[in-house]
Amino acid sequence: MAIDDLLVDEHEQSERVRNWLQHNGIGIVAGIALGLGAIYGWQWWKASQLQQRMAVSESYSQSADALAQGHIPADNGKALISGLDKNSPTLGTLAALELARAQVDAGKRDDAIKTLRDLRTPDPDLAPIVQQRLARLLIDAGKPNDALALLKDEHDPAMLDTRGDAQFALGNLTAAQDAYRKALGLVDVGDPQHRMITLKLIEAGGTPPHSEDTR
Repeated sequence: MAIDDLLVDEHEQSERVRNWLQHNGIGIVAGIALGLGAIYGWQWWKASQLQQRMAVSESYSQSADALAQGHIPADNGKALISGLDKNSPTLGTLAALELARAQVDAGKRDDAIKTLRDLRTPDPDLAPIVQQRLARLLIDAGKPNDALALLKDEHDPAMLDTRGDAQFALGNLTAAQDAYRKALGLVDVGDPQHRMITLKLIEAGGTPPHSEDTR
């Protein structure tokens, strides 16, 4: 191929590229802009989410410190729990538990019961703890039947222990013994809770499954 032919081919290719860019250049620039915008938007969203989580965590930390010092909000923590729960059910649930403890310490057991009962979206992992604590408060309030309705888990030793307490409060000693025995079967012998449940079983008129463990 002659040099002139090569020059012509290169010229034609250059013209084709120029023409193509003229027709498609705006689309390319727009595509790049959209891509950069998407990347920036994603980074902004992640940064925004991080800041929000940090703000929620800080709000919980400050509230927990205040509750530990006995400072109960005038609205009994409704705004606090609602605000935290929207962004983090876990922190909302923890705040409710902290608030209920502060209310009990302040001699406001009925307020504590209402706090835990009003918790609509407890963290699934913390829900059993909420139910158990609420059940114990109900037993203390003379409402063991209400407590029993919360204690359905046959594989949770704490719930079984509390169920035994509710049955004992009702005078159902056989049912209380059964619950305590089931709880003992799920607690390690070396656990201090094992000893406590054993004493409850004896008080309810039952015999520990392994008497040597009580010596």
